Amino acid sequence: MSMTDDEIWRAVAAQRVILVELLESLSAPDWDHPSLCADWRVRDVVAHVVLSSNPEFWVLLINLIRARGSITRLARDTGIRHADRVGAPELVAQLRAAIPMRTTAPGTTPADRLMDVLVHIQDIAIPLGRTVEMPTAAARLAIERVWSTGWLFRSEQRLSGFHLLATDSGWSAGSGALVEGSTADLLLLATGRSARVHALTGPGAAELIQRAAVG
Repeated sequence: MSMTDDEIWRAVAAQRVILVELLESLSAPDWDHPSLCADWRVRDVVAHVVLSSNPEFWVLLINLIRARGSITRLARDTGIRHADRVGAPELVAQLRAAIPMRTTAPGTTPADRLMDVLVHIQDIAIPLGRTVEMPTAAARLAIERVWSTGWLFRSEQRLSGFHLLATDSGWSAGSGALVEGSTADLLLLATGRSARVHALTGPGAAELIQRAAVG
């Protein structure tokens, strides 16, 4: 289920439109609601999506130094700083302006941008009790990218001992006790989110749920 770069970028743009529409429906308190990302408010997640849509090399380098070389700390700190400087209406306007952008940070690909926006939409929607469907083809491409670049999420190591199978796309990875679910739910799992773990089934699901609770 491959996609060309042009198809990926069109999918990214479509998801950014969906995110803008979601944000336009939020109340003022919603913007300060905790997201699925630890220590990130909804507004911080939005700011991160805005910043990552048009990264500048020297800005990234300076902020990476400030974050002492940690990509995770870089994303968190820059997102929070930008969210504290910019109000919700301006964040929405910036995201709307970013819809057609096709820019990647050094060492990343269009698939990374697709994965980022797909997952961050859920980081916002799920805690707010909103349902936003994730396109299966896009989710499959994203989870393939996540699984093949283990340095960031360490998915293969974290989920060792389980054979993951997406019931809607046929994607599979790992070995061990079978865990089944939608590609979207497995993508959230692979990126370290446990919010949809109880939707997973199969002989290994109970053990995986227990591991997620402990983690």
